[in-house]
Amino acid sequence: MPSASPLPLTVGTAGHIDHGKTTLIEALTGKNTDRLPQEKERGISIELGFAPLELPDGRTVSVVDVPGHEQLVRTMISGATGIDLFLLVVAADDGVMPQTREHLAVLNALEITDGVVALTKCDLADEVSIELAAEEVRELLPKARVVNVSAPGGQGLAELGAALAQAADRVEAERRESTGPALAEAPDQLGAAGRDSADGEWAAPAVLHVDRAFTLHGIGTVVTGTLHGKSLTAGDGVEIVSRGTEARIRSLHVHDQEVAQALPGQRVAMNLAGTSLAEVGRGDVIASPDSGLCPSYRLDIELRLAAGVEEVDGQRVQVHHGTRDTPAKAVYLDDSARFAQLRLRSPLIATAGDRVVIRQIAPPDTLGGGEVIDPVPTRHG
Repeated sequence: MPSASPLPLTVGTAGHIDHGKTTLIEALTGKNTDRLPQEKERGISIELGFAPLELPDGRTVSVVDVPGHEQLVRTMISGATGIDLFLLVVAADDGVMPQTREHLAVLNALEITDGVVALTKCDLADEVSIELAAEEVRELLPKARVVNVSAPGGQGLAELGAALAQAADRVEAERRESTGPALAEAPDQLGAAGRDSADGEWAAPAVLHVDRAFTLHGIGTVVTGTLHGKSLTAGDGVEIVSRGTEARIRSLHVHDQEVAQALPGQRVAMNLAGTSLAEVGRGDVIASPDSGLCPSYRLDIELRLAAGVEEVDGQRVQVHHGTRDTPAKAVYLDDSARFAQLRLRSPLIATAGDRVVIRQIAPPDTLGGGEVIDPVPTRHG
C-alpha cells in the first residue's frame, strides 16, 4: 500500500505584542503577513495574516499570524480557532509577558496542546536574559521544544523548521490514530471527519468559518477560512448558513494556487458566484447545502475552566466560536459543574465537537472553554 499523503495542517502564532511574530514568519516564509497600510505604518499586526510554510521534510503547512495586542485578543481567537499546532513567540530580551499567558490560555481552551516555542531577538539579549526567558517558558510549557532564533540574521531558523516538522508529525499521528484506519488509507478524499457507520460514508458536512471577505477586480467576491468536515470542489453549491442564502463556488485557491478540490484542514480562498461582498463577511458560516446547520441561541457544552477560575454559573460572559463571538449567560447543568448551557445574546452556528472560548467581559480575561455537546438544545438548567 502506498504511503498516505500528509494531512493538511495549520500553524498559528501566539505571543505578546512586539515580540517579533510577523518578522519571524517573514524570515521563515519570505512573506510579510502585514498587508494593511496602518499595520506597516505602526509596525504591529491588526488583522490576521496568512502564509504558506514549506518545512524541511517537504510538507507545506499554512501559517496564521495573529496580532499580539491585548485589545485584539478577539481577532487572535478567531485565528486560533482553525489551527492544529502553535508557534509561541517570546522575545529573549523581554521574557514571558501578559499576552503570552493570555494566548496560552486561549490555546488551552481550544485544546491546542502541541507546538514549538521560538525565543526571538536573541541577538539583542545577553546569555543570562536568554536563559531566564527560556526558563520562564519551560515553566509554562514543560513539554514544548524551545528554539533560540534571531530572525534578521537567520540564526536558528533551520532548527525551528525542523522542530515544527516534528510537531506536525506528532499532530498528524495523533489525528490518524483518533480518527481510525480509513483516514490513514485515504486522507486525500476523506479528511478528518466522522464516519457514518451505516453506509461507510463520511457524514460531516463541509464547513468554513469566514475570517476574511473581499473583492478582486475581474474575479468578484472571495472569502477565506479553514475548511472542516468534507472536501469542496469548484462548481459546488454552498449555503451561507448565517444569512440563509446560497452561492456557487466559482474557483478555489490553496497556498495561492488554484485547485479543483479543497480538502478538510486546508486554508482555502473561495471565489463565490451569486453573492456580493455586502451579502457575506467575516463571522459568516459557509457550508454544503446538506449540512443541517442552523443558528442557535443556546449551546450545551462540556466546560473546562482555566486554572484559578472557580465558577461561571450565572455569570455574563463572552463566548467565542469560529470567527464570531457574542455575550451570553452561563448556567450549570449539573452539580459537578462539568456541563453548562450558554444562553447567547446573538446566535452561533456550531456542530457537536466544536470548541468554544469563554472570556470575562470586564475586565477582559480568558475564563476557559468547552466542547459543544448539543449545538441546538432546549432551554434547561
